[in-house]
Amino acid sequence: FYLDANSETFDSKIIVRPNFGSTDYLYSKIDLLDSKIKNRDTIFLKSIGVENPTDLTKIEIEPVVDIYSLVNYNEKNAAVTPNTQNFELLKLLAEDGDINKVIKDKATSKNYYTHTIHLVTKGFVTDDKTIDPILNYLNNNSYFDNLKKIYVENVNLNIKKNEEMIVQINTLLEKFSTASGQKSDKLVFYNENTELNEVLKTKQALVYEIGIKREQLVNYENTIKKNSSILNIKNTESVNGKLKLVLPLLLIFGFVLIRLFSKFYKRQALKEQQNS
Repeated sequence: FYLDANSETFDSKIIVRPNFGSTDYLYSKIDLLDSKIKNRDTIFLKSIGVENPTDLTKIEIEPVVDIYSLVNYNEKNAAVTPNTQNFELLKLLAEDGDINKVIKDKATSKNYYTHTIHLVTKGFVTDDKTIDPILNYLNNNSYFDNLKKIYVENVNLNIKKNEEMIVQINTLLEKFSTASGQKSDKLVFYNENTELNEVLKTKQALVYEIGIKREQLVNYENTIKKNSSILNIKNTESVNGKLKLVLPLLLIFGFVLIRLFSKFYKRQALKEQQNS
């Protein structure tokens, strides 16, 4: 009971989204952190802001396998439309092997949009003392900071241009409304005029794209964007939390082995005496 109470381990999971093509960078940084933890390099871990580095025992990363998002989400256009390139690539890879292996293959897994950082600790962790310093360390890269600025500027420019086009379309619709003798600003058009229908569809597409672009800006807040986290899940794998059962059984098993060996030794010693 004492050992169980003083050797508890906890799992924490942070779901992140690497932006600007930073997936390989993220995986290499996690590998570096894991090597620092295994080598007990507390000086390095403290230098990046981790307050209790000795509590860290392991860090690893794995993809959130979501093959449907990979095929259907077109990141370039930030829309839920079929990504033909990804789909054709998966078909080509699947022809030479099992599709399940292809989906979980390391080369494929790095193309998923979200990944889970798995942290194992001896005690409780908090956002400010452990999680935030690690995420700040992952986001500390001047190259990706410059890319972030360019991406954000491009998205804002696209939103601005779309809004200008919507204003132009509204002006055109108002002129059409005036020419038709109808002056309702909430007019809904239903017309066999193909050109007018195309204008309305264009406006609808522009409004939808603005919404997608604003959602994209939220994801572009950081190079490694934290989506969510679950902290301090008690680890019950292996013998964690089970020493109160394992140790008594181990001691009994050891006692039985010693007794059997003792009896065997005595029998052999008795035989030696009789033979002599």
